[in-house]
Amino acid sequence: MFRISKQFHFSASHQLFGLGDCHPCARLHGHNYIVEIELESEKLDEHGFVLDYNELCELKQYIDNTLDHRHLNEVLGDDGVTSEKLARHLFDWCHARWPQTSAMRISETPKTWAEYRP
Repeated sequence: MFRISKQFHFSASHQLFGLGDCHPCARLHGHNYIVEIELESEKLDEHGFVLDYNELCELKQYIDNTLDHRHLNEVLGDDGVTSEKLARHLFDWCHARWPQTSAMRISETPKTWAEYRP
């Protein structure tokens, strides 16, 4: 199995409701997110790629135009936009375009990662 991955970065705010007033994530706050897409294939295409990295510019455009410097609760229409939910959202968006998409990882901080892998 061949696997490739690429990272993208964006900044956005969110708020998690229902956690209680004492929980820091219940307050409006933001992160400098890292998005990492993973794609895999048993075979390479005619150029020797799982997918040409240049094709992923569409994901960068989606992130820049839809997520960057936005309030994720409003963008995704969800009162609890966690990294886990964001990973699933981006996985679904990517998998619809590139069936080779095998996983999506999201980082809110240098020490935390959430992954969606069906």
